Amino acid sequence: MRRFQFTGGRVIKTGIAVFLTAWICELIGWPPVFAVITAIVTIEPTVSDSIRKGIIRFPASAIGSAYTVFFISIFGNSPITYTLSAVLTILTCYKLNLHAGLLVATLTAVAMVEVVHSHFLIAFFIRLGTTTIGLLVSTAVNMLILPPDYSKDIIKHIQQISKKTANLLYDVFHDILENRHEDDIADRKALKRMRSKIIHAEALIRYQEDEAKIHPLVGIEKKNAEKVKQQLNSLRMIIYHIENLVHTPLETISWTKADRQIILQSIRILEEAMQQPKAYNKEFLREQMEQLTTLFWEDNKEMTSSGKHPTHFPPELIVLYELIAIYQHIENFYNED
Repeated sequence: MRRFQFTGGRVIKTGIAVFLTAWICELIGWPPVFAVITAIVTIEPTVSDSIRKGIIRFPASAIGSAYTVFFISIFGNSPITYTLSAVLTILTCYKLNLHAGLLVATLTAVAMVEVVHSHFLIAFFIRLGTTTIGLLVSTAVNMLILPPDYSKDIIKHIQQISKKTANLLYDVFHDILENRHEDDIADRKALKRMRSKIIHAEALIRYQEDEAKIHPLVGIEKKNAEKVKQQLNSLRMIIYHIENLVHTPLETISWTKADRQIILQSIRILEEAMQQPKAYNKEFLREQMEQLTTLFWEDNKEMTSSGKHPTHFPPELIVLYELIAIYQHIENFYNED
């Protein structure tokens, strides 16, 4: 539903921008098609993107228009005109790093071939005028009508990532305790999905930060924005430690039944804290982490007291290290300082 609302907002703004652009061009007496093309591609996720890319698209469109006018004057309306206009526009925009304007410049260049027959210099300046109208109208619409606000999407996304990470955390550790670590194909797929969600959430945060430059009163306050980024970073690190376990070959765990119960209880506490923020209890989690730390050093002492020099860490130490690290990141996730 949220995705539909986001997409729907972009569609509505695009429609309004197209209508206003075409209407203004009709009033002036200029062909609206080129302005409309520009208006459509200029509606970006943020207003700052619209402005930044608009500055690039204007000279790119001027390059495409110039090539088309030049080749029409030589070859007329012919296949060679289409080819040279398109190819040279692409090459020039690429060389000048005008990548954001490459598409609209190329479309403008090839579309002009059909409509320019004489008065080439006037036609060139009209194309610049219509491009300017499309850029200005679409940017104004993006800024004033349904201004982008990703704050709710960001918070909701982080909540979803936290809950799904909690489920993944329990599944991975439960498999390890049950000596089923090798059967982790589903865990690997879940990790891939979580990484994608993290990347998407980071993109939303960048959009919101860009938008805050244009609409300072819209969205998350600065203090809350820092907290959101901290939470996302904590989730990224938790997923990193889970991924370490999934991709590390682990031999059979030799813990006693009592040790396994301590680990399993710790996992359930973490899972509940990540799924339900109200269940988070800082002191309780620290007590659990102290138990895990004690178990870690006991296993470490046992390993060193054997008189042998191990060539690799035993699986028990690896699992406990990753689990203690996850506890620390959970504390950072809820840190209010």
